[in-house]
Amino acid sequence: MSPRTEPMSDHTRAVAEAFSGHRFRDAYDHLDPDVLWVNIGGPRFAGKQAVVEASEGTLTGLATTETAFTRFVIVRDDVTSAVDVVAGYTDVDGNTTTVASCDIYEFRDGLVVRVTSYAAEIDPADG
Repeated sequence: MSPRTEPMSDHTRAVAEAFSGHRFRDAYDHLDPDVLWVNIGGPRFAGKQAVVEASEGTLTGLATTETAFTRFVIVRDDVTSAVDVVAGYTDVDGNTTTVASCDIYEFRDGLVVRVTSYAAEIDPADG
């Protein structure tokens, strides 16, 4: 990994924005080897390889889906970032699902050590 030249808070923002925006591959180099991704009410992924595999599975699932972000708010400091997202997912048959999510990222030495994710399907009018 190349040395960081931007302030740490800009780094935490960029990594969180990439991961929450389904640009997982842009974040892989910034995951701690022992990263933990906890999906509240869903699976947990322990270790960088497990997180990468889960992310790649998500990308495969979204390959034929159009994603439109209607809300993307990031709050961050030097060691944490939180991303509040509302996204609409439209499949090849035109069916749309709207999901509200919040991802909280914890960093140590510039690497993500934990992601805690909350997600719920919502009425599009609530987004």
